[in-house]
Amino acid sequence: MLEVSSPEARLVDELQAILGAGGWLEPSDALHLTVDYRGVFSGTPLLVARPNSVDEVRAVVRLCAAAGVAIVSQGGHTSLSGGSVPTTDRPSVLLSTSRMNRIVSVDPARFTITAEAGCTIEQVQQAAAAVDLELGMDWGARGTATVGGAVSTNAGGLNVLRYGPARDSVLGLEVVLADGEVFDGLRALRKDNTGYDLKHLFIGGEGSLGVVTQAVLRLHPRQDHHRTMFAALSDLDAVHELFAMACARDHGGLTAFELVPETGVAGTIGAFGVLRPLATVADWYLLARFSGSSSMDATAEGFLADALGAGLVVDATVAMTVAQEENLWLMRDELPPETLFDAKGAKFDAAVPIDRVAEFQRAVEAVTVEMCGDHAVVYSFGHLGDGNLHLYVVPALERGSRMDSDLAATITDAIDELLWSMGGTVSAEHGVGQDLLDRVGRQKSPVELDMMRRVKAALDPNDLFNPGRGAHCAPVPSTADQPTEEETP
Repeated sequence: MLEVSSPEARLVDELQAILGAGGWLEPSDALHLTVDYRGVFSGTPLLVARPNSVDEVRAVVRLCAAAGVAIVSQGGHTSLSGGSVPTTDRPSVLLSTSRMNRIVSVDPARFTITAEAGCTIEQVQQAAAAVDLELGMDWGARGTATVGGAVSTNAGGLNVLRYGPARDSVLGLEVVLADGEVFDGLRALRKDNTGYDLKHLFIGGEGSLGVVTQAVLRLHPRQDHHRTMFAALSDLDAVHELFAMACARDHGGLTAFELVPETGVAGTIGAFGVLRPLATVADWYLLARFSGSSSMDATAEGFLADALGAGLVVDATVAMTVAQEENLWLMRDELPPETLFDAKGAKFDAAVPIDRVAEFQRAVEAVTVEMCGDHAVVYSFGHLGDGNLHLYVVPALERGSRMDSDLAATITDAIDELLWSMGGTVSAEHGVGQDLLDRVGRQKSPVELDMMRRVKAALDPNDLFNPGRGAHCAPVPSTADQPTEEETP
């Protein structure tokens, strides 16, 4: 338990007075906010601050800065890398954006929406749909994850293939800086070539440079015609040729290209009542979707005909009803093994060049057999279209299955080396947080790390925001521990 000294007690009193009723929580009343999503990291803040406006955020920042107390920003609390829990090595205030959840404006003429940081992704999606537009960002935690969190982690998700990561959806930001001043970059311009594009410092910055309070997001014409298909692969090695085939058929209309394992299909059938899409059982499946403003029937059917004719898939189905579509995407949303099996071990948010996905998977399987024999399972799924595999090595796909921590660390080191040898990264979309500091330190060059530290020192010299999290905090390893020039992505 963190003891509250007199100056810190005064800070708590001042924050409570400024924020008023409903604007703060005692740590004992917010325990669910102090443990990360995976239950790995936790901390106890002096207070949970819940500001309701940018002015209240500024007041919180200035008071904490004066007291030397750190600020950890938190949105929907869905971080998978321990990036949004209170600090343990110094006093901190947890700044929740949960009350800053208003849609500020929707501008159909400009194809933009301005939303406060605490708005959920689903809330923004619904506001866009109300004017027949759509947001590019989407992922399974859409009802919980927030705009501020998506911006701060440069989140990826299901639509990266067509719309890019969160960075590509952000036109402008409002951010409270370490001195309490406001960076007002809430512009809706597609082009502004007048110097450094400062908003990009905060996109993917994991809350280390400021508190994002609003964002102007790019919207797109609503795609009312979708065709989702599910196909049994003849072999995992078929995925790259299938992707090229789908892009040739309609690159602009291809909105999802996902890898699904049979173990995941079987698991979701048992746990969530998902209906098996195909009678044919295979080791691997492709879940793909074409979207457009007119019928996608011919596109989907033509792609599958080509794939079947080339022997790349052995069976396939196209979702022709809303219920069939929802069934397929429920299956995809519930694939993570933490919730599906409550199984934990070595975990990877890996990305490799898309033509090496199958090679990477096979190499991981070989390493796992070499190190664990029959006492471990490789479980993978993810975004084939951008080379992002969510990969786990666990003792078994059974509830409560846990891998010895030393073995998990050894396997992680070996698979990281594989990743780097293929020009990959240890974090495709989940961020660095606290979880990946050592691994990112081995991936990044000393020059990159030094540049990031200089940016941090310039904008937050007293390490006020989210200390100890993010790539700039990664330790610099010895030269012998770093990937070679050929291995560095």
